[in-house]
Amino acid sequence: MAKRLPPLNPLRAFEATARHASLTKAAAELNVTHGAVSHQIKALEQSLGVKLFERAGQRVKLTPHGAELLPAVSTAFDGIAAATQRMTRPASTGALSVSCVPALLLLWMIPRLGSFTSQYPDIRLTLIPSNDAKDVRAPHIDICVHYGDGSWTDCWMRKWSGLELFPVVSPTLINNRPIRTVRDLADHVFLHGDDGREWHTWLAAADALDLERGRRHHLGDARMASEAAVHGHGVALGDTVTASGLLARGLLVAPFSLSVPAVDDFYVVCRNEMRSAPIVQLFIDWLFAEKEQADGRADAPVAGRIGIRRKRPALRVIGAKTAP
Repeated sequence: MAKRLPPLNPLRAFEATARHASLTKAAAELNVTHGAVSHQIKALEQSLGVKLFERAGQRVKLTPHGAELLPAVSTAFDGIAAATQRMTRPASTGALSVSCVPALLLLWMIPRLGSFTSQYPDIRLTLIPSNDAKDVRAPHIDICVHYGDGSWTDCWMRKWSGLELFPVVSPTLINNRPIRTVRDLADHVFLHGDDGREWHTWLAAADALDLERGRRHHLGDARMASEAAVHGHGVALGDTVTASGLLARGLLVAPFSLSVPAVDDFYVVCRNEMRSAPIVQLFIDWLFAEKEQADGRADAPVAGRIGIRRKRPALRVIGAKTAP
């Protein structure tokens, strides 16, 4: 059998180059030089007697022979990596590194950390606030819980949650400066956790796009926008996942009944080989179980909600006066 298999290092160089469509990126992943990767690929082509790549400017493209070889090589490497993870990463002990959207980490995961620790006291977690796509393939990160459109490639992923967006404000601010209709938002500062697209979507649904010209702060992410809202600095957009705890504790209220779907969703993402590690599977199962539990619990009621019909400027107050 050994005589029928090409050398291992050239196969590794081939698989990484095909996956990245780049010699430079393959070299960075394998921690070797660009020239070393090129040499290994040439050695593999000579061994097989076929051409595996075509050059296309700075990138490379698989030939029909390369496209035929890649699935078998990728499957073999994934199988080896998965078997290694199963042997070296036991289910209920050891270290686990998780990259998580900052707002989700601070407002949803950390409040539930005690549940995980009580069930798995011998697992040491490293929690990294990040939504950087590079984390998916970073060797020091085991799992990502990220916000995106599901377009990550060459990895395992599963949608964890969708979310709806709606304005949130501190009870103190809304009592001092009431919000009785959508037009009252003109008297408040808009707090953005992104580049403005989310507020644009909500204001469009409320037929109030002219309010975009009002006062505003850009805070960088949803976590900071929510924190600024808690401190009474303006009106932020909360969501059905990360804002639920703040609403239930009375730190924020949602003055309007109108919500709009977020552009993207939350996903659990990891490298293919990590998916087979028992400790990774355990954490993924815990994430989904906690989400199911949270969905089954009704949040504390939010008083003073204002009904909005989409694309209609007239608003009607429903329910009780906003709680102090």
